Amino acid sequence: MTVIVLFGGLSDERHVSVASAQNIVRTLAHSPTSALAHSFAWFQAANGAIHDVAVSDLLAHERSFEIDFVPSRPAIFPDVEMALDTLPVEDPVFVLALHGGAGEDGTLQRMLEARGIPFTGSGSEASAIAFDKARAKERVKDHVRVVESRAGTNLQEMVEEMFTRHERVVLKPLAGGSSRGLFFLKRGDAIPETEDIPYIVEQFVEGRELTVGVVDRGHGPFALPVIEIEVDAGHAFDYAGKYLGHGTREICPARIPDAMARDAQATALAAHLALGCRGYSRTDIVATPDGMVFLETNTLPGLTTASLVPQELAAAGIGFDEFLEEQIRLARVESRVQSAEVREQS
Repeated sequence: MTVIVLFGGLSDERHVSVASAQNIVRTLAHSPTSALAHSFAWFQAANGAIHDVAVSDLLAHERSFEIDFVPSRPAIFPDVEMALDTLPVEDPVFVLALHGGAGEDGTLQRMLEARGIPFTGSGSEASAIAFDKARAKERVKDHVRVVESRAGTNLQEMVEEMFTRHERVVLKPLAGGSSRGLFFLKRGDAIPETEDIPYIVEQFVEGRELTVGVVDRGHGPFALPVIEIEVDAGHAFDYAGKYLGHGTREICPARIPDAMARDAQATALAAHLALGCRGYSRTDIVATPDGMVFLETNTLPGLTTASLVPQELAAAGIGFDEFLEEQIRLARVESRVQSAEVREQS
């Protein structure tokens, strides 16, 4: 087995991806399992090219959330498809440290599935549905409570229409993560200038901001301890709040009543199952006086040292090395099952 940690990518979440890869390769390098200790790090540059990166170079990169990683070695493949078609190793398994864009929306997952290559995280269908916030809400609405929302490209029209029924709304890119392009508006506020991309406009709900990871250790998925996000007045849990610590705090485990924690965990698990996620996921929730409200599920949440899922794993007493080894094993098992199904159908 050869483990390849794939990171970087074409989305605006490249910085988070680099920080996730640093945590992953550092952990794998110290793994007592020799097969995991010998792994590769492949960086996908913004132009799509794949670079084989020395682990020492990756770990030496500082301020990952703010400064671009620039590989010192030339590209070994012009794009990811050629890399997958001409893999120079035997028995590969990919640990996906990509976030956003084609790395998380099912595009890369379809490439890997078509070639029978094992990879960590959810499959292509679950990834595609979860990445589209409108499709995700439609898929989970019979299992968890969701808020009213509108999705499309005419932001002005959607916001005005939502304000006919709601005092406050939330604007998010329809497909994206790391809370970039996130806006909170009150009735009468000016609608911000945004990129020409599809947006989702959601009813704002007041409550405690919670997030819950779900992992599978080979015996079925289960929910991790709950994290509560505390946000100072005048701030939001956006990119600066998440990764630069501006005006937010992450309380792990959340200091909430046991019944509330169980409800949040049940909501995250229900969303994970309804979406068909595999391996691990993280679901964002608002705890309101009327119960839990589903916001979104991330199929490749951040795995940096400061990220939410690693914090929850630690609170559950699960080592990050254990988690990675289990995800790699599950990826290989799932790939074998899919290959057997393909053989039977043919």
